[in-house]
Amino acid sequence: MAADEAKQSQLAHMVFFTCANATDRDKLVANCKKYLGEHPGTVHFSVGTRNTELTREVNDQDYDVALHLIFKDKASQDVYQDAPRHKQFVDESKMLWKKVRVFDSDIR
Repeated sequence: MAADEAKQSQLAHMVFFTCANATDRDKLVANCKKYLGEHPGTVHFSVGTRNTELTREVNDQDYDVALHLIFKDKASQDVYQDAPRHKQFVDESKMLWKKVRVFDSDIR
């Protein structure tokens, strides 16, 4: 991909949380909805819990809550990372998870 194309690519920001306690799932989902939706430059926002009925060998079972954000470009994601609401989410929610995995990718 050429540098100019990379600058124009949408950016997918997928975050998978493993909760500290099973009872924390709903609170974490609520916090995601409260603080992480409707940021400038967001094309798509969704959050939900792992579908426990899907248990094929290829299904990763090592998370409880999945957050999906698509930004119009990397610059929008950069702004999101420093946004006060994002920082407030981390401060108020970090005790709800024991593990977090982030997957960022360009969407072509």
